[in-house]
Amino acid sequence: MSLDPEPDESAPSSAPSPASSWTPSHTDVGAEARRLAQARASLVREGVVFWPAEQTAERLAGRTGFSDRDWTAFQDSWNRLERDRYMADGGRYRERRHATFSATASGPVRQEPHRPHYQSRAYNPLNGGIARHFAPVEADIAQGTVLGAVLSCCRDLFGALAPARAWHIEVHQFRIDAARSGATPTPEGVHRDGVDFVWMMLVQRRNIEGGETRIRDQAGETLARFTLAEPLDAAIVDDARVLHGVTPVTPLDPSQPAWRDVLVVTFAGQPPEQGD
Repeated sequence: MSLDPEPDESAPSSAPSPASSWTPSHTDVGAEARRLAQARASLVREGVVFWPAEQTAERLAGRTGFSDRDWTAFQDSWNRLERDRYMADGGRYRERRHATFSATASGPVRQEPHRPHYQSRAYNPLNGGIARHFAPVEADIAQGTVLGAVLSCCRDLFGALAPARAWHIEVHQFRIDAARSGATPTPEGVHRDGVDFVWMMLVQRRNIEGGETRIRDQAGETLARFTLAEPLDAAIVDDARVLHGVTPVTPLDPSQPAWRDVLVVTFAGQPPEQGD
């Protein structure tokens, strides 16, 4: 089945454009609290939440006051990712950067020293089991207003579900080059990441088809299918309960550049332990 957008009882009947939502003159704290409460309820009930772009923009609005210029710079940083050299399938289609942060349920989000990314083979049988050293997220992006708004939103959303938890947060910038052979956003298949919660937000799609997100329960039953089609479309999953994956992408026009840019943020109670 497809997943309907989360109902937003506090939203106006005609949603504002994302640009107008990024820099509001004021923030309705009560409306924001209701939106996050609705999202938590959906996450607890279904294990997954889908926010179309206008809803994501509303939830990020007022947190850091980022502008259209900030968003353009954020998008442009995906043009400076580095090739993922750890692809066990031999693929050359994925580029990425990585950063680590920490937070408490209600405290500030702090960037931590750069460290390798690790997943056990239990969660990533294709590329797991080793420490993978990726280029760091550029400093102005890591400390910028757009990522700051996303991390703040995630902390508030997840923190109320686990108020005593100190969070280990990892940020991943991904570009899938659809013009290259075998371009698959999740080459490990439908999977869990081995964390508590995962935020997946589209940054840009250019000249591609495919890329459908599929959510399954641990028995393998499909719970939801949807496509992140517009910048700021976002999906949030309870990683302990559901699995997620994305279908391959191919160019609409093979003569033109084609890619899928996504921001993935994971929240975990502790860093993963190296060793299977």
